[in-house]
Amino acid sequence: MVDRVEAQVQDIESFLAVAQTGSFTRAAEGLGTSKSNVGKAVQRLEKRLGTQLFQRTTRAVRLTEDGETYLQAAQAALQGLREAEQALAARRAEPIGRVRLDVPAGFGRLLLPFLATLQQRYPKLTLEMALNDRMSDPVAEGWDIVVRIGELPPSGDMTVRKLCSLRLGLYASPDYLHRKGTIKDVADLATHHAVIFRGPTGRLRPWTVSDGGRIREISMDPVLVLADGQALIDAAVSGFGIAQIFDRVGQAYVDSGRLVHILPEADVEGPPVHAIIPVGVKMAAKTRAVLNHLADSLRD
Repeated sequence: MVDRVEAQVQDIESFLAVAQTGSFTRAAEGLGTSKSNVGKAVQRLEKRLGTQLFQRTTRAVRLTEDGETYLQAAQAALQGLREAEQALAARRAEPIGRVRLDVPAGFGRLLLPFLATLQQRYPKLTLEMALNDRMSDPVAEGWDIVVRIGELPPSGDMTVRKLCSLRLGLYASPDYLHRKGTIKDVADLATHHAVIFRGPTGRLRPWTVSDGGRIREISMDPVLVLADGQALIDAAVSGFGIAQIFDRVGQAYVDSGRLVHILPEADVEGPPVHAIIPVGVKMAAKTRAVLNHLADSLRD
């Protein structure tokens, strides 16, 4: 099938060369082949189309009316192919088109300012972002980049790139602390309200804290359980209680006065953040631009 299509394209190229030069001999010279091969190519094309494309005399070769019609169509088709090749070349050189990202709910809002800067740099780039805390399948769901915190899915059909590391800290709203009192050490946490995250596996996530130089887990009795990372943050801001939040996310709320960082000395190393990219053909310029920008922004 491929050979047949290729032969048909060569016949069209021979036709165009004859039409443009007005000579089978000059067409053959331009194509680097023989006059006989060009003649046979035009004959095959005429047979397939069921019409005569040239009026041949001993002195000249002229297009018939059908030949004129076919010439216009062939030239338009070739021009369309040239424009498509130019567009594809531009895509490789400049990030153009849509990039689909799947990002954890709470963490995704942290990325929005970085992505806004990227879009300003590359105005032909369109970003589509979903915010959720479940483990997506990059290949099956058609994502270009999946950002995940912590455990990675057991699959070899992807490329993984580390974006940054996180720390875990305890945060609560000023209003909550005003009502319930300040917290001086880890032992004081036992008398406070906890907002707990339920992970994708369904397990309640205990708090991990540093207590006197020793890393320990605390299983708090929650007043609220949430499976949405952003909802966890919103609940802490609303005064439900204390939540354990990633430092890069919590800092913005501390800076705005909506949360207070409790017991900074109890912070612990958190999980790494990875970008997952489906394995396949060479990574598109648009995807690489987004990936590199995220890695640079989070590293800074």
